Amino acid sequence: MDSNAHEALRLLVAAYEEHLAAILARRGDEDASVDDAYDALADAFDRYEAVLDVEYGETLPMLLDDVELEEPDEDEDDSLDAHAGEDEDALDDDLDDFQLR
Repeated sequence: MDSNAHEALRLLVAAYEEHLAAILARRGDEDASVDDAYDALADAFDRYEAVLDVEYGETLPMLLDDVELEEPDEDEDDSLDAHAGEDEDALDDDLDDFQLR
């Protein structure tokens, strides 16, 4: 393995380890260290894939999700939850129909 590819792989593995360590040490839902480790992992992934592409013409069998979720406007009904507008009574009927209670 070329030294550039090997170094990029080493950094990617280290980024995975740092990400896991940040998750295990999480101090709450809004812990910035987890977000920072996530971003560092994404950057290391991109670097490794770029080295593979440039040096070997290869890619990885996975893609990063580059879509940033936006906060929905309170006036808009564009909810991430497809069931948000459903009637709870209708959902209760579904539970009864499929014996999910």
